[in-house]
Amino acid sequence: MQTGVLRVLRATAVSWWRHKELRRTGQLELARRLERQTVLRDLGYLRQAATLPNAHVICGEGGTFIHLGWTTVSTFAPIERFPLATLAVARGTPFIDIRTVTDVITVANLPRVARDGSVDPEPWGPGKSVSLTTYIDMVEGLGARIINDPRPRQSI
Repeated sequence: MQTGVLRVLRATAVSWWRHKELRRTGQLELARRLERQTVLRDLGYLRQAATLPNAHVICGEGGTFIHLGWTTVSTFAPIERFPLATLAVARGTPFIDIRTVTDVITVANLPRVARDGSVDPEPWGPGKSVSLTTYIDMVEGLGARIINDPRPRQSI
């Protein structure tokens, strides 16, 4: 793991309000232990984002989400203020930016990305799922911006 990644995760953990409060009240050892747990947890999320085929980061008006199959990590902040998501994207996790999409109802009604790689034969309706590449095709058609696109490049 790169030292820059660890530095960002550590700085994020130290800046969390609860850890600051523990330090302020003299509970340094507890603060250090909780910060270490936070860094290890976040490293686990980054490893999952790098290895799971349908892992992706999505950012919309409601915040930023890292989708890791059965786990979702989120914040109400845009990606620029969510260091874990920014690191995941910097390390190659697909990023879907739907902040530019004006038809939010259509986005909300899209099928979800399959958690385990399986795909429903008829991907429409509640609870249906599609592959990440199919989902990207759908949101890109609505105006979303894609970074670290996992779809194979097509030659002309």
